[in-house]
Amino acid sequence: MENNEFRSGFVGIIGRPNVGKSTLMNRIIGEKIAIMSEKAQTTRNNINGIYTSEKAQMVFLDTPGVHKPKNQLDDFMSKSSLGMLNQVDVILFMVSAEDKMGPGDRFILNLLQDVKKPVYLIINKIDLVHPDDLLAYIEQYRHELDFKEVYPISAIQGNNVEELLDQLGDELPVGPQFYDEDQLTDRPEYFVVAELIREKILEFTHDEIPHSVAVLVNQMSERIEGKLQIDATIFVERNSQKAIVIGQGASLLKRIGIKSRQEIENLLGEKINLKLWVKVQKNWRKDPLFLAQSGYNPKDLS
Repeated sequence: MENNEFRSGFVGIIGRPNVGKSTLMNRIIGEKIAIMSEKAQTTRNNINGIYTSEKAQMVFLDTPGVHKPKNQLDDFMSKSSLGMLNQVDVILFMVSAEDKMGPGDRFILNLLQDVKKPVYLIINKIDLVHPDDLLAYIEQYRHELDFKEVYPISAIQGNNVEELLDQLGDELPVGPQFYDEDQLTDRPEYFVVAELIREKILEFTHDEIPHSVAVLVNQMSERIEGKLQIDATIFVERNSQKAIVIGQGASLLKRIGIKSRQEIENLLGEKINLKLWVKVQKNWRKDPLFLAQSGYNPKDLS
């Protein structure tokens, strides 16, 4: 793409858990590359989504929700989010119009005070509140920080998202196109596949499971009779959790497998054969070696 005025850069999305960061990422990219759930702390790694238009290429970083660390995994997630602030050209601070400003929001606002980058306030879920309530909500945040722009949006419905993208395209510096036009993420396919499986586990299991589960793809290169063979292991921390994930007569594991297969086939555009295994890895969230093997490595952020 030959254009002397072409712009490119990195846009970080930060906010406390469950404000809709992954939903916005998927809306912008047009495909599901970041998993979504009503449960907090769904996103664990920075996930890069790539949006390319005729005038700009924007690499969006969807970060884990910022919260007080309770274990090695939580510590990685917080460092992952905060480390992003120094790596991007523009920061989108996302809040939910449904929720009052809380300690998590104030914690992020304090961090942003010293950031020398344009910060946009993104107020999500405006479809769930009355328009008259937005003005006071905006003023409350403007009192805390001098935002470059404020965008009330609905990530789920797409309200004002195109306008936001146009503004961001003008905000980025003149630069080259980093990725091919049709590339949507810089994450390998096996990472996104593992995340889609984890999303289905979050969807079908009880509250005691979500933060105790990790998914690793063992292999996804062999094809038999035209179907891509994918083997993945679901790790939990206790035998009782393993029993829940498997379900009576393996009924729940089958549901997870069926729904995951459908999502993965949509992503890859081909038929697959998915095999899932469930193993117990005690206290894996506190095990630095296991976290590193699983792709959670805080040293990468130092």
